[in-house]
Amino acid sequence: MTVARASLLVGVLALAAVCAPATAMEPLNDAALSSVRGRDGVSFDLNGFAMSGDARVSYTTPVGSSLYVEKFSASRSDNPLPFSDPYKLDIVAGAPGLADVINIAFPLNVNADQRWQAAYDWGVTADGVTREQGSVVIKDLVFSGGGLQFSTPQVNDGVAFGAALRMDIGQLSFQPRGRNDATEAMVLSGVHIGGVDGNGVFNNTPWMLANVASQPAVINALNDETGPRLHIGIDWPDARYGSGVAPAGGVVVDNISFVSPGQPTVDLGSSRIGSIQIQYLDIKFKH
Repeated sequence: MTVARASLLVGVLALAAVCAPATAMEPLNDAALSSVRGRDGVSFDLNGFAMSGDARVSYTTPVGSSLYVEKFSASRSDNPLPFSDPYKLDIVAGAPGLADVINIAFPLNVNADQRWQAAYDWGVTADGVTREQGSVVIKDLVFSGGGLQFSTPQVNDGVAFGAALRMDIGQLSFQPRGRNDATEAMVLSGVHIGGVDGNGVFNNTPWMLANVASQPAVINALNDETGPRLHIGIDWPDARYGSGVAPAGGVVVDNISFVSPGQPTVDLGSSRIGSIQIQYLDIKFKH
């Protein structure tokens, strides 16, 4: 056999191998597909994020008065390595007998590199008069771990959700003269929210305000004699999927003060709530 013929034979055999059906691959039925659990997810980073605009969101009461917030702005400063500590979105198996869960994990932010700056204006309208109430300005807001969960409610329609929060705010300021004028303001410096131990001491863990299995929160519409109403609630702790005890969190404000032009600063010192538990929450908005 010549070299040319040998090369041609090898080429034909290789082509046949490629075109032959893969006997090791078989179609999966629905039952087999439903049992597949992968570890892939989506990671996304908000490195250098910034937004601003003139949008307004209003809530109008049945008697016609309203509350609005508008002109929201936000920006984030970051560590120098994009995607080194991203948000992570995964779909994970729920507790036994419950639906799967969409889980969004916040960055761990161990060194507090990711810091948010934000502001918005707000006001009220009543008796035909609109009163601008000023601005809320947030400086150096840091989220450290925690996240959100979304799933199908165990009963009724709507969206079940969970939330865990570990948050520090450098300064939260309520400024009646607007976001660019801090000469008159109520200032909360050093606001800290997170999980606590049995003695009310922060343990550097997020405070779990709700969990889709052990203490689910829900957003839905409920009907009564006046029609549908928006409903937001957090259920009682469920011992079937947890300890049956609501997680404890703490809130600390390092300093509360009032400033006004030509007046001495009124310093109220610090404030602390050593332990908070949400046992049950039920909010229904009037139609």
